[in-house]
Amino acid sequence: MREAMHDVGAEVTVLRRSAPAHPTKSSPGGANADVLVRKAVTGMPFLEIRVAVIGNVDSGKSTLVGVLTRGMLDDGRGLARSKVFKHGHESATGRTSSIGQHNLCLGAHGEVLNDGLFRTHSCAEYIARSSKVVTLVDLAGHERYFKTTAYGLTGHLPDYACLIVGANAGIVGMCKEHLGVALALKVPVFFVVTKVDICPGHVLQHSLATLSSILRKPGVKKKPFMVRTREDVLTCARHIHTDSLAPVFLTSSVTGDGLELVRLFFNLLPQRQRWADKVNDAVEFIIDETFQVAGVGVVVAGTVKRGTLVQGASLLLGPHAGDASFKLTAIKSIAYKRLPVTRVVAGQTAALALKRVKRSSLRKGMVLVDPSLHPKASWEFDADIAILTHSTTIAPKYQAVIHCEIVRQAARVVAMDRERLRSGDRACVRFRFLQRPEYLTPGTRFVFREGRTKGIGMVMGI
Repeated sequence: MREAMHDVGAEVTVLRRSAPAHPTKSSPGGANADVLVRKAVTGMPFLEIRVAVIGNVDSGKSTLVGVLTRGMLDDGRGLARSKVFKHGHESATGRTSSIGQHNLCLGAHGEVLNDGLFRTHSCAEYIARSSKVVTLVDLAGHERYFKTTAYGLTGHLPDYACLIVGANAGIVGMCKEHLGVALALKVPVFFVVTKVDICPGHVLQHSLATLSSILRKPGVKKKPFMVRTREDVLTCARHIHTDSLAPVFLTSSVTGDGLELVRLFFNLLPQRQRWADKVNDAVEFIIDETFQVAGVGVVVAGTVKRGTLVQGASLLLGPHAGDASFKLTAIKSIAYKRLPVTRVVAGQTAALALKRVKRSSLRKGMVLVDPSLHPKASWEFDADIAILTHSTTIAPKYQAVIHCEIVRQAARVVAMDRERLRSGDRACVRFRFLQRPEYLTPGTRFVFREGRTKGIGMVMGI
């Protein structure tokens, strides 16, 4: 196998060997093995996994991200999280208020390339040596920033969600809310219990029992699986796409307990979507950040939803706020995780420098699409929705905030196929945006909220 894979530019790593359970005459001395086959470095990594890190405030989300991506252990005083905070007020309060993207770089044999010298602004050399990149999307846990977390779960198209649970606090606050959004969006969830080094044994058992009872509820229907060995990690990585599996890791960012199993799990996680099937489609790039870079000009960051985006390509940018039009622009240069490249493909994030565009005309929620798609923005759209929680009834003229991928805007119900809706009901509804028309595609999942999460839905028609 090694010779065959070497011929196609791939590396083979044996993860586990085991003797055959029932030796036969045809194979008396053979052995079974779990093998990782990964394409070697070819200039840029084509395998990218996005993991949204969610959970209640003060559960240790940013600390875990800092420990994994900086190759260090925490000191119990916030050292690791200080390496990944973006703003001064985050460092002062110890609480994340924005969306942060941090890279865990893996080699062809699964080794972690991040070390103590890794920095976000100089990660290009690590990316260039990587065969797989795990993008950890660090989201806010405080209730005040829930709209930011909802935007990260919808707009950044995560493959998986990592729900962080503080062992000493248990399932409290926004933990259930974040889990509900991830389940509504059909994002597979696994759980990391942190701070096990400072948690008394009986408190830890109570937290695990509470988590287990929540996972077994009718609306969730998942079976917790305690990950304690490498064999458990292989089992979970192989079956992570099954709806009933919920891996649970016990970790400490101070002592390092359980972190090697988490790293191995990230190394083995497969891509959830078959992005390779969309590489040859017409280009669609969704914008989640805009910048003005000195010496470069206007730069937009986002995700390639389908197609292959090449340097110099001419695409339509829109919808613009004034007239909802799409205007032609050209791609001046492309950067993938701060590494200059000439093209990016479906499923990858990128930063694009644009020609003939003013920063004032850009906003989050715009898209770059191929002219052959003839894109149009719409004020109204039809959706099939389900109400999760609502204290009263929902009727026409009800208003809520729509989170549909990168679109985040208030909308009003203008028509529905039932007079009233209550918790647990389903219906076909027509929404109308209140501020400006947006570009939506049928088949896209979304959540809508009024304060906290209220319901889920799927765009059926424009």
